[in-house]
Amino acid sequence: MENISSQKFFLYARKSTDMEDKQVLSIEAQLQELRDFAKRENLEIVCEFIEKQSAKVPGRPIFNDIIEQIEKGFANGILAWHPDRLARNSVDGGRIIYLVDEKKLEFLKFIQFWFEPTPQGKFMLSIAFGQSKYYVDSLSENTKRGLRQKIRRGEYPSLAPVGYINDSRTKTVVVDKKTAPIIRRAFELYAKGDQTLQGIGEYFERNHLVAKNGKRIHISRATFILSNPFYYGHFRYNSEIYEGKYEPIVAKKLWDQVQEVMKRKSRPRHKQKNEPQAYCGLLSCASCGMQITGEYRVKTQLNGTQHFYTYYHCTKKSKTQKCPEPCIRQESLDAQISSLLQKVSLPQDWADYLNGRLEKDKVESAQSVSAFVEKNQKMITDIAVKLQRLLDGYLDQDIDKEVYRAEKAKLLSEKKSLEEEISRNQQKQKHWLEPMEKWIKDAGNMEKIALDGNLFAKKVAAKEIFGSNLLLQNKLVRASAPNSSELAGGNQWDALRASHQKVGLLSETRILEPMVGIEPTTYRLRSDCSARLSYIGKIFGEAS
Repeated sequence: MENISSQKFFLYARKSTDMEDKQVLSIEAQLQELRDFAKRENLEIVCEFIEKQSAKVPGRPIFNDIIEQIEKGFANGILAWHPDRLARNSVDGGRIIYLVDEKKLEFLKFIQFWFEPTPQGKFMLSIAFGQSKYYVDSLSENTKRGLRQKIRRGEYPSLAPVGYINDSRTKTVVVDKKTAPIIRRAFELYAKGDQTLQGIGEYFERNHLVAKNGKRIHISRATFILSNPFYYGHFRYNSEIYEGKYEPIVAKKLWDQVQEVMKRKSRPRHKQKNEPQAYCGLLSCASCGMQITGEYRVKTQLNGTQHFYTYYHCTKKSKTQKCPEPCIRQESLDAQISSLLQKVSLPQDWADYLNGRLEKDKVESAQSVSAFVEKNQKMITDIAVKLQRLLDGYLDQDIDKEVYRAEKAKLLSEKKSLEEEISRNQQKQKHWLEPMEKWIKDAGNMEKIALDGNLFAKKVAAKEIFGSNLLLQNKLVRASAPNSSELAGGNQWDALRASHQKVGLLSETRILEPMVGIEPTTYRLRSDCSARLSYIGKIFGEAS
């Protein structure tokens, strides 16, 4: 080892990028102060070292290099602004004191701290290192406490997800007016059940919505977005759910629907092939039960004239029987389907009468909504009491942390659902009336659809009305109408078909209106249109 006969110093300046060091002098200011001090004290600076890294934990490469060179004898002193520039953790502080004990580090000079290699000096140095570590530890704990208080206020303490932005002025999370509609539409598309996660990712890409790194949103990221409770007003932090005080992008009900679709699609399913003809997938063979498919054919005469036809026939895929059913031309099939649609059209006088009854029932529905809102508010109050009791039990250490988090998330989810139901019903007390009015309009337009030449529109209407009950046999299309014992479980179209059958047998008043009125019999306004409009069928259950 080189024999050192004079004082040789390493000049060390450090600036951390962490928040606790924001008031410390800059690197340039430290260097200027240290150089002036060395000049005044006539100190020999062997080398200058500059490091921009936190000293909270061991592992600084430049600091480690200084220690190694001192151990090898290239210098025997260090000049720094303060002991906290050398170490803010017990390991690095211990290494400095150990080098002093071994007399390899004979000189320590600080502008804001006095040190001599005596027992008292080493004791004061260890206190300085301890104070630096205490400052870091206290700052970390204060920061965590501040974060906990922030999330208790419903403020998200981290980087906002796509669809939101962090407002630096108010220190809050606000909706990004540009990307939020794209996120909301993605939830609406996926809730329908006919979209894939890959399709949602492609939708994001078409709308120029990308991840933070600028890359397209893949399936895994799309899954995270669609399953993130942040978008309905709750956020997850440190494995715990909290209520957010920011504007939600989607309703809790829509988010729940998306989760159900994701759960249902968790198993891989084969894609259905697009059928080539308009009425494919609408009918079944009455003889063997197989689907009816379409086939496009071209016939060329000897003179070169071509005729184009579309035939529908059984797929004949049954392995147990040989199907004898013949094919049918599209023109004949179309005429029969049009006839079936005409039979479920709503006469104009019926439509006028039902619309009049709807207006009358608006007043009565308000009372039902009021009872529903009152009941939900009581349940929300009960949940708030349960949350407080749960928190008290957790603070008293009577409840395990995992149990507390799970129960808290469950109660908050229930509370959010109840709050959204109250909001929906207060804003739209008679929301069952709109689907009813729409159905009356659709049923009134059914004759126009039947007489039109749009085959796809006819298929959509027939699928909605008859479902999978259309059968083809001997070139004839038939639909099984519900009997009187099945009406309670039928939909509005079944009831309308049965109503036409009762014309002449019952008065129109008994056909169009049950004894209790046409509104739902329960105060809870149902969301399913078929359930809402089944009152017509109930009448015939009583009449029979």
